[in-house]
Amino acid sequence: MGGKRGIVLVGAIVGALAVALVAFGNPVNMGICIVCFIRDTAGALGLHRAGVVQYIRPEIIGIALGAWIASMAGGDFRVRGGSAPFTRFILGFFVVIGALMFLGCPLRMVLRLAGGDLTAVFGLLGFTAGILVGVAFLNKGFTLQRTYNLPKTEGFMFPAMQVALLVLLVAAPAFIFFSAEGPGSLHAPLLVSLVAGLIVGGAAQRSRLCMVGGIRDLVLFKDSHLISGFLAILVVAFVGNLITGNFKLGFSGQPVAHTDWLWNFLGMLLAGLGSVLLGGCPLRQIVLGAEGNIDSVITFLGMLVGAAFAHNFGLASSGAGATAHGKMATIIGLVVVAAIGFVNMERSGVSVKGDVTVGS
Repeated sequence: MGGKRGIVLVGAIVGALAVALVAFGNPVNMGICIVCFIRDTAGALGLHRAGVVQYIRPEIIGIALGAWIASMAGGDFRVRGGSAPFTRFILGFFVVIGALMFLGCPLRMVLRLAGGDLTAVFGLLGFTAGILVGVAFLNKGFTLQRTYNLPKTEGFMFPAMQVALLVLLVAAPAFIFFSAEGPGSLHAPLLVSLVAGLIVGGAAQRSRLCMVGGIRDLVLFKDSHLISGFLAILVVAFVGNLITGNFKLGFSGQPVAHTDWLWNFLGMLLAGLGSVLLGGCPLRQIVLGAEGNIDSVITFLGMLVGAAFAHNFGLASSGAGATAHGKMATIIGLVVVAAIGFVNMERSGVSVKGDVTVGS
């Protein structure tokens, strides 16, 4: 799926699948949301007890397994790690805190825009601003240092974890929680969600689809290749929403969203900045983890814990707006992530295009 046509095709597929998943039962404007689905999975595992967002989302399982299968078939599976793993855990944690302030990951931000949700404009502005700040760090020599080759068996643990989650979802033992109401209770049939995830994961792996990388590369290199995939998602999802009657233009009354523009902006500012320092958005982190990047697996675990914290301590927003604790956590996150950027700057030249920032 190389070239601009290939990534536009991938974007069109992702946009169409997102619309289809809503038609099959997922929440409106949430056909695919990486952070929201990680949050739901954390709730299903009992890591938080917010009863309205508890469900092991097959889409996440499918994305990881689809990317793993594609990487194995394409010869991209290479097990490596050791590039500031705990720093990446912290960055993943705060990316989720920022995203749940906004109520969505970068992919859902695009899908909200495609559904007519104008509150997502402030999220997009904040996300872009965060990426620009991150690019400034990259230009100043930010690096989390190199990765090292690891035993191949280490790389199979993340796909195995997804298979275990699938078994728990199908078996539905008493210790797994399922929402009876709210967004967690709204989902497409398991097989539909799983197959959609497999397609998205495989396509994202082959095309290197990444919203953060798209804006970053456009700013740094005037390269529109990656961003064209997300423009395709926007256009196809917009058309699909018009066809299915799920397009609603406006600020108020949008599904799983709030109108507090400042905190929509600041939440995605945090998510964008953290994602640039990590080298990719939440979707890209799952794909990299499936390819054998253990640092991205650690980032995924940071996101899982961040989602649990957000709901255990009242940090996540709701339709009523941002919480006081969430505002405080977002400000703390911006300070911490900026500090990580400063302390990891080097004055030597760096290469930033690709999955990881590596010192020369």
